[in-house]
Amino acid sequence: MRVVIQRVKSSQVAVDGEIVGKIGRGLNLLVGIADTDAEAELDWMVRKCLELRIFPDEGTSGDRFSKSVQEIGGELLVVSQFTLYGDCRKGRRPSFDRSASPKVAIDLYYLFVSKLRQSGLTVETGIFGAMMQVLIENDGPVTILLDKERTEY
Repeated sequence: MRVVIQRVKSSQVAVDGEIVGKIGRGLNLLVGIADTDAEAELDWMVRKCLELRIFPDEGTSGDRFSKSVQEIGGELLVVSQFTLYGDCRKGRRPSFDRSASPKVAIDLYYLFVSKLRQSGLTVETGIFGAMMQVLIENDGPVTILLDKERTEY
């Protein structure tokens, strides 16, 4: 599983010109599901996304990375993005062989969203499989790539 985490001042996703998800301060999560992913990878990723300390402590002038999205009461926008598994090592067109099939990925994607919602934070989403336009006001900019490979088969 791969997630690109972006600390944002705001973010929104639109489909066919209609906004389907919109957040204020928090995290924009671009989510790629691999063909080997299972619930264990989701649990690890949920914990990391919620607990990663990438927000500043507004009360001090020091540490820029001292609070998590949970600690600041931030919001999450989760957007499916199978292209995170694009392999560009050969040729001129990416291969997506490592991406989970849509039938598999959709269930894992919505399970991931459900687990994030258990935090009590506001969680918005795009529409799985749709052509989406994502507007991101990156804060910092702070962008982190999380990658969790399944170690057991």
